[in-house]
Amino acid sequence: MLDREGFRPNVGIILLNQRNQVFWGKRIRTHSWQFPQGGIDRGESPEQAMFRELHEEVGLHPEHVRIVARTRDWLRYEVPERYVRREARGFYRGQKQIWYLLQMVVADHHLNLRATNHPEFDAWRWNDYWVPLDVVVEFKRGVYEMALTELVRFLPRQDRHNRYLRGNNRQAQPREHAPRQEHAGLAPMHMELPPGASFDPNPQG
Repeated sequence: MLDREGFRPNVGIILLNQRNQVFWGKRIRTHSWQFPQGGIDRGESPEQAMFRELHEEVGLHPEHVRIVARTRDWLRYEVPERYVRREARGFYRGQKQIWYLLQMVVADHHLNLRATNHPEFDAWRWNDYWVPLDVVVEFKRGVYEMALTELVRFLPRQDRHNRYLRGNNRQAQPREHAPRQEHAGLAPMHMELPPGASFDPNPQG
């Protein structure tokens, strides 16, 4: 289903945990990392497509997340001709996307990369909000930057533990819960790996 300009309607998903880190998925059998995304089927609304893709790619259901925000308009990227199927060349230009910012309201173990028999990812991790775009396929980098920039102002506020102590101006101890490190060389316990997959602790390598 293409529009008159040759773009296929699509949704992108930026999935947050409670620390405002984002789900970062390694595309199956590649060294590229990306956010969940997928096409909008005929008759679907963008929100319906988003929830379908959320389940197909990371195993989550609507009750596992809350919608924080979405982009106001379509964001577009063009696909280089060498990536386009021969029969589609000449009229398919790329994707136009509505991006959703979601926050998980359940524990990590609900994530499941094998919710269907055609997984998109073979590893995942929590990453800082500003993901490393150099590990994203080149023609998607611009739309990633646009989506992250538009949605950053909607990030949920974090509870700060650095409060001034009562009765004086000394600060309390630093926050107890520092972001978890995902670079230990072994897959974290919450990571889902299909059979034969391995965790890449250094995606930029």
